[in-house]
Amino acid sequence: MTDKHTPVTEAELHAFVDGRLEDDRRHQVELWLKDHPDEAAEVQQWQAQAKDLKVAFSSYARFGQNDHALLDPKAQAGMPTPFWRRAGLLAASLLLFLSGAVAGIYADRFYGAPPPVETASTLESLPGQSRTAFLVYASEKRHPVEVGADEEAHLVTWLGRRLDYKLVAPDLRSQGFSLVGGRLVPVNGRAGAMLMYQDATGQRLTVLLGKNPENGETSFRFESSGSVETFYWIDGEIGYAVTGEVTRAKLQAIAEECYRQFES
Repeated sequence: MTDKHTPVTEAELHAFVDGRLEDDRRHQVELWLKDHPDEAAEVQQWQAQAKDLKVAFSSYARFGQNDHALLDPKAQAGMPTPFWRRAGLLAASLLLFLSGAVAGIYADRFYGAPPPVETASTLESLPGQSRTAFLVYASEKRHPVEVGADEEAHLVTWLGRRLDYKLVAPDLRSQGFSLVGGRLVPVNGRAGAMLMYQDATGQRLTVLLGKNPENGETSFRFESSGSVETFYWIDGEIGYAVTGEVTRAKLQAIAEECYRQFES
């Protein structure tokens, strides 16, 4: 039994998670974990953390000529804590700091910032950026927009010029929403446009438009984050995203109406 003859140390559990055990020893550790459910649960948690960190930092990964030396067991003497665990603590600290800072500004309506625009494709980052714009501006009482609906002609001309796009403000009254106005916002590091709408109860939604340097096309896609729903798509040079705290069916109908009017 591994308990009596080959006890499993915490260092070996870390090595097991990192995939650095020899096959025979890895098999012994697997058998040992079957008899130790508490340790097995902790190992599974470490594996999940390692996977999340790998995804989170994958865009920053760079290969260096000395990387293999870091895997030398001799080089790890005096370093009992694996890198991924130290990185996890750092990432968690940063997350807590950013969460606190954001909460102080936007209270509980702000869910999270979009991925860095320089490391995310247009399609991947668009719903996150749209959600952020919605959470920041839809809750604003006095200044939700820069230019109001009473200056709609000026609004669409101004924003359309910044996007180099013949912009229209979709008429969503058939869906129960009227134009509040709009503002210039950054989208993927470029000038973008946000239009805001509101229904009779004061419920708001936003329509985000941004440049798409990839010049691709997609069908409607959907992303949900808590109570916030987003429908988004890319058509040629422009990416579009409609975001609101309404039902998915309702938001899809609104997004389809926007698509129809943008295409006309």
